[in-house]
Amino acid sequence: MEGTVFTPALEEMKNVKSDRGELLTKPFLDVCKHILPILDKFGAAMTVVKSDIGGNISRLEAKYSTNSSKFNYLFSFVQAEVETKTAKSSSSCTNALLWLTRAMDFLVELFRNLHDHQDWSMTQVCTDSYAKSLKKWHGWLASSSFTVAIKLAPERKKFMELIGGTGDLDPDMEKFCTTFSPILQEIHKFLAGFGLDGMKAS
Repeated sequence: MEGTVFTPALEEMKNVKSDRGELLTKPFLDVCKHILPILDKFGAAMTVVKSDIGGNISRLEAKYSTNSSKFNYLFSFVQAEVETKTAKSSSSCTNALLWLTRAMDFLVELFRNLHDHQDWSMTQVCTDSYAKSLKKWHGWLASSSFTVAIKLAPERKKFMELIGGTGDLDPDMEKFCTTFSPILQEIHKFLAGFGLDGMKAS
């Protein structure tokens, strides 16, 4: 593999915004898709997270494919559903975007912890990342399932070996976090403008 596991996502991030600075649907979803192979390296620990991310990407892609010019911009999903008063539905694209963004928040925190806290165990890394991101939006059942799943994560050293490519992993991991985080914040800010950023798991 040329570069690191983060290289495809970092390359795609260059295309995420239009010339006018608007977030584009397909490149954003492609960045998220490029993260999925990294989750495979966690084994069973991230099965639920991966399937959640995959499901939300699929929902947004399916809608995008119905009218790629109408849904070229990421926020057009939300605007269309706000107009039809369907944004708060659990099966809406707005809900899919919200949970996809939250899952990406968790992964940014996770990779940031791996980068910043070299002495932390994988369990510490995952638990802290979860507490900072997804936990407050999850009910008791989801939180309990996650706590159990974390115990299945590979040892830190083993994981770092699994995701190591031919490139320099540390700078790429940091660049992924610093580049992707503001994009995710922009999505949260937009959703909050419609009162849609605080929806909890049903």
